[in-house]
Amino acid sequence: MNDTSRTYDVVVIGAGPVGENVADRTSAAGLSTVIVESELLGGECSFWACEPSKALLRPVLARADARRVPGLKQAVAGPLDVPAVLAHRDDIVNHWHDEDQVEWLNSVSVDLVRGHGRLDGPRRVVVTTPDGGTVPLTARHVVAVCTGTGAALPDLPRLDEVRPWTSREATSADAVPGRLVVVGGGVVAVEMATAWRALGAEVTLLVRGGGLLSRMEAFAGELVAEALREAGVDVRLGTAVTSVAREDGPGGEVRITLADGGRLAADEILFAIGRAPRTRDIGLETIGLAPGDWLKVDDTFRVGAIEDGWLYAVGDVNHRALMTHQGKYQARIAGAVIGARVNGEPLDESRWGTHVATADSEAVPQVVFTDPEVAAVGLSAREAERSGRRVKVVDNDFRSVAGAVQYAEGYRGKARMVVDLDRGTLVGATFVGPGVGELLHSATIAVISEVPVERLWHAVPAFPTISEVWLRLMEAYRG
Repeated sequence: MNDTSRTYDVVVIGAGPVGENVADRTSAAGLSTVIVESELLGGECSFWACEPSKALLRPVLARADARRVPGLKQAVAGPLDVPAVLAHRDDIVNHWHDEDQVEWLNSVSVDLVRGHGRLDGPRRVVVTTPDGGTVPLTARHVVAVCTGTGAALPDLPRLDEVRPWTSREATSADAVPGRLVVVGGGVVAVEMATAWRALGAEVTLLVRGGGLLSRMEAFAGELVAEALREAGVDVRLGTAVTSVAREDGPGGEVRITLADGGRLAADEILFAIGRAPRTRDIGLETIGLAPGDWLKVDDTFRVGAIEDGWLYAVGDVNHRALMTHQGKYQARIAGAVIGARVNGEPLDESRWGTHVATADSEAVPQVVFTDPEVAAVGLSAREAERSGRRVKVVDNDFRSVAGAVQYAEGYRGKARMVVDLDRGTLVGATFVGPGVGELLHSATIAVISEVPVERLWHAVPAFPTISEVWLRLMEAYRG
């Protein structure tokens, strides 16, 4: 096999959820497809991100909810069973084995080559296998880069000697650190601060900016910060790290120096400051592109800088919407596009058409699994105003909703909808509060369907549910 050149219609580099979905759709379109993966099939989301992090957080949030229900408070007053939580996490990720993913790949007639894939000129990929051999692959039509992203790290001297945590270590650790410093104010930072604090760590959250979740409505970050502080997290805003060092020997503590001259000591430090594309070592230089860059694509996921349109980039690597569900959405569209183009079928590239990813810019949904949860879709009020729209912003406190009062004693939360006044449609919605993640899909449907807000008046929420917040928002909108 190492000496055999193999030709396929489509070569996919990266077998995370995005690459798997591209391969599934191109195979279903009748195109011979091979997928290349250097790690575990299922990728970051399945083994080091979405799945393990939510497995850690589910007991945390369930206990938080139960503590707000009369009759349950005493039953859940004690600490979490840490070994049971970690064992559950291990089960969710299948103990970091991917046999079930391999079985699925076989079921959809997609070949697999394990190893590190690098481009070697137009439509060519060379895979270095784990045993040091090579497998040359040639694509008749398309190479799809689905390599995703890795954790970004700061440019600090001798950082590698510190052995810092990234999202991978934070979701796969087999013991609770006594003291954990989390650097960052985004989703990974607040979720991991929530999880590890509840599991018993002393957590300090260092945020360079003036608030948490800065890409969302400001009140979302404010409510999450308030809850983290109540849980015992030391949240410090406007704080930057200037140096880190670890004492020698196993278990040596981390010494952290801050921009204001302050110092901290911790057992572990987690950097959750963003993501970087995994394109540094995939052979981009062989086709005239810069290693380490994001791959800019059009709405059908072709890389615009490549002649003849044979290179596609799908998922996080194109920097359009860095979330697993959005990457899988892109993959479904890209697979259909590739199949149509190869088979000579017409494309529907109209807005919300079959072959364009309009939702990447108009209706990206996201849930932050903190206590309280944050759920948002579409544009924030700030983004809508910056886009030149004439908007009306409508807010509601969940304490006016009977379903929220039933859900939890002392329920705290806030809802906002952003309405385009000229078109009379919803362009964004944000909910903060326990259990609000399940409200999100209704808002997503309203945004992508461009349902007139006046028609939403007739969408009657069941009583008493948290979704009755929609009625409260509509009443406020009507004045």
